[in-house]
Amino acid sequence: MVRATTIALAVAGVLGQAIAVGLLAAGLGALLGLRGPLRSVRAALWGYELWAAFLVAAIGTGGSLFFSEIAGFVPCELCWYQRICMYPLSILTLFAAVHDDHRVARYLLPLPLVGACVSVYHLLIENGVIGEPSACKIGGAGCSVKWIDEFGYVTIPTLALTGFVLLAALLALAAAGADDTPATVPA
Repeated sequence: MVRATTIALAVAGVLGQAIAVGLLAAGLGALLGLRGPLRSVRAALWGYELWAAFLVAAIGTGGSLFFSEIAGFVPCELCWYQRICMYPLSILTLFAAVHDDHRVARYLLPLPLVGACVSVYHLLIENGVIGEPSACKIGGAGCSVKWIDEFGYVTIPTLALTGFVLLAALLALAAAGADDTPATVPA
């Protein structure tokens, strides 16, 4: 069961990477004056980007809990920092989606951005580009341990980075659309 779930999460990660590349390409095109692809993405997702963000955050949260609680992988210090950025998004994006509150997305954006930075740092340590800090070795498993290595590059920090990039893109889409809807006062 552990191996099958690990492969399923890795496949979901690769699919998420393809979606993230598409979203980033549409955003980059919009910055360069090609607004058509971004309009198409917004039209396809409008009203559901918060639900999509919740799905990504829920899979990220569930996946990290699976790796530590079922597979028995000991989370390193950097994994905990990534969890600090991911776990609240599971709850907050659900609340935002249920209440159709696109305005809150701009306040949630720092969490995936910080989480993505931690993931990049973790990947640099994991791949030996920079040295592992001594603090990473204190809790047992170091930050350079590759608990999974699917398809030659999908590791736990790679999955986290994919989730954070997707979340940042989806929350940015939701935040950009927040100005299109009038603010209302709760009854």
